[in-house]
This record gives sequence, structure tokens and C-alpha cells, in this order.
Amino acid sequence: MTVAIAIGILMFTLFIGVPIPFAFFGSGAYLIFAGGYDPGFLLPYGFAKMNSIVLLTIPLFIMAGGVMDKGGIGDKLVEVVDTIAGRIRGGLGVVTVVTCAIFGAVTGSSSATVSCIGSIMMPKLKQAGYPMGHSAALLASSGVLGILIPPSMLMILYAWMGNQSVLACFLAAFVPGLILTVLLSLVNLFLLRNNKNIAVSPAMDMATTAKTFATKSAKASPALMMPVIILGGIYGGIMTPTEAAAVAVLYAIPVAMFVYRGLKAKNLMYTLIESATTTGVIMAMMFAVMILSRLYIMENLPDQIMGVLTSISDNKFVLLMMINVFMLIMGMLMDDVSGVLLGTPILVPLIMKLGVDPIQFAAIMGVNLGMGNVTPPTAPLLYLSGRISGAPVTEMLKPTLYLILFAWLPTLLLTTYVPEVSLTLVHYLMGN
Repeated sequence: MTVAIAIGILMFTLFIGVPIPFAFFGSGAYLIFAGGYDPGFLLPYGFAKMNSIVLLTIPLFIMAGGVMDKGGIGDKLVEVVDTIAGRIRGGLGVVTVVTCAIFGAVTGSSSATVSCIGSIMMPKLKQAGYPMGHSAALLASSGVLGILIPPSMLMILYAWMGNQSVLACFLAAFVPGLILTVLLSLVNLFLLRNNKNIAVSPAMDMATTAKTFATKSAKASPALMMPVIILGGIYGGIMTPTEAAAVAVLYAIPVAMFVYRGLKAKNLMYTLIESATTTGVIMAMMFAVMILSRLYIMENLPDQIMGVLTSISDNKFVLLMMINVFMLIMGMLMDDVSGVLLGTPILVPLIMKLGVDPIQFAAIMGVNLGMGNVTPPTAPLLYLSGRISGAPVTEMLKPTLYLILFAWLPTLLLTTYVPEVSLTLVHYLMGN
């Protein structure tokens, strides 16, 4: 009963808009006093768990994303993709999806991806006659690719919380991220196939297209080299994820300042302050969650949840679906970072009892939390995209429903019930 009240406090405070770290602290404080626990051992426990070199990756990738956003690097990525896909009906939507995937591969953040690519693409989409509700819904769903296409801050946090390999978690989320990229692009093209109001760029012959693509690729090569350096360094065993994040910052700053000249000293200072603020919030949240998750485990919450689930059904596939629904609801109530911090210590013991590989579960959690972030009524990324585009939420609901049904759900089902989708690359590249 005590832990049920604590969870109720957490859900209620989140629902009424209490800042997430304070909601976690409130739930933990109730458990401490109601359960008679000594807070003297919890504070050192929280600090000890956060004493990890892996966590340095988070502020570094946040900083790299801010530099890319302010430095105009995203514009060059858009121009390259637009050369190939921008000349078909609905092509600018595909440009939005693919650019979000590339940008997310460097920043590892869904909100940063939506903010940066949205500010670039929304004026282009509006000028070309794209329905703003459709464009905003597509941008929100595409922004989630930032937490699936590695390196992903979400996968780093999952690996840290779940004592798993960061590289393995990156690889597990990569294929579902590619599947979602393809499905979002196809659903976008299907929905806009008969829209005569959309302006399409004049077609070019093959030679002109190749020449234009080569020219824009050359201009964008410093930007395109970023994911190559980072991912190549990580997967090639040259750099750890933390070292790769540091290299990303050291590479992005001179490129943004001296090559594309979009980043000024004043903007750089603002980016550093913004990154420090965001990092502080995340660290406070992580500290609160470490204490709260420890209390939940001491209250035997994972076993209690398993008991409730198995009382409904003992079928593995049904249980996995119920866990998916639970994570989807978490994604609707809170941002992806909070969801993975709270969900990992509770759910990893459950899925291991079901015989699910925790590396596969990294991808399952990423898809679920991402889907929750764009699922009404809460849908934090959907509202962020709406603010950037100026589209009313009512216009975003119908295309969002199509994207959920025909892009998100197939990706989730494949990731959950076909382990090879998440584990093939892991086994092939890591040899286990």
C-alpha cells in the first residue's frame, strides 16, 4: 500500500505540472517517512551511483547539439538531402525525416532535433504549400529519431542505469531507428500523394542532379563528417562514447564558427550557459531517480508488478504488450529522459524474468517512450513542434494518428516480437 501511494503521489504531481525532479523527490520523501528508512544511506548511494565517467557524455552531447543548432550546420544537411528528395510530391517531408535522423545521430536529443530542424524546415514546408498540421506532426515523430539513431543520450542513460554496454545499446536501437525513418517517409508520401496544393521543385536530369548533389555535398562535407567521425570512432573502437562526445564538441565549434560562420562568440557563450542549465536539471533529476528507484526496489516493486501482470496472463507475448502499454503511458506523462531513468530499474528485472535480452529491451524502451512523446493527450514533442510551426493541435491530430498506426506501431511490434531486429547488429559487430 505504501509504494502504491508513493506512485500515486508521483503521477499526481506530474499531472498537475510539478517539475519532474521535485515530483521524484516528493515520492521518495513519502517512502522514506512512511517506510521508516534512514535517509543517511540514501544520499551517499545517490552520489556514488552518479560518480560515473559515462555521465560526462550527457553535457558534451547537449553542448554539441547546441553548437550545431546555432552554427547553421543543420542548414547544410537539409540542402544535401533536399537535392535528392525535394523534387517529388511530399519530398520535403522526406527531407525533414532524413535530416532529423542525421542530425539526431550527432545530438542524441529529440527536443534539440525538433527545435533545430523545425526552425529550418517549417518555413520551407509552409512556402511549398504543405499542410501545417501534417508538417508539425511529421516533425514531432521525426524528432524522436534523435533518441534511436546512435549516439543517443537515452541509450547512454539506459546502459548506465541497467549496467549494460553503451555500444550494444546503440546498435540495438539503430535498426528500429532505420525502420521508423523509412516508414515515416512512406506514410508521409502516401498521405500527400493527391495534394495538388503542394509545390514541387522542377525536375532535373540525372547529370544536373549529380552535379548539384556533388556541389552541395562538398559544401556540407564538414557537417557530414561529424557523424562519420563520431560513429566511426565509437564503432571502430578508437573512442569511447564519452571521448566521442568531447570530440564532437571540439569539432563542431570551429566548423560552426569559421567554416559556416553561423556561431558567434556571444552565441557560443549562450550555448554554454544553456547546456550547463540543461545538464544541471538532468543531473538533479538523475539524483532524485537513483534514490527513488532504490526505495522502489527495497519495497520490492518489480516483484509486485510482475505479480499483478502474471495474475492477468502468464503468456510472454501478452506480458510484453502490457509492459509496452505501461512504458507508452510513461512516455505520455514525462519526457524521454525521465521515462528511461524511472523505468529502467523497475522494468529491467521484469523483462529478464520473461527471458527478454536487456539489450533488446533498450530498443523497445526507446521506441515506446518516443511513441509516448507524440501520443495525445499529453505528447510533449507534439506540442513543441506545434509551437515551432504555429500549427493548431486540432490540425495535427489526424496525421499524428496515421503516423502512429502505420509507422510507430509496426516498428514497435517488430522491435518487441522479432529480437533479430535489435540484436543482429549487436551479435555481428560485437561477436556475442
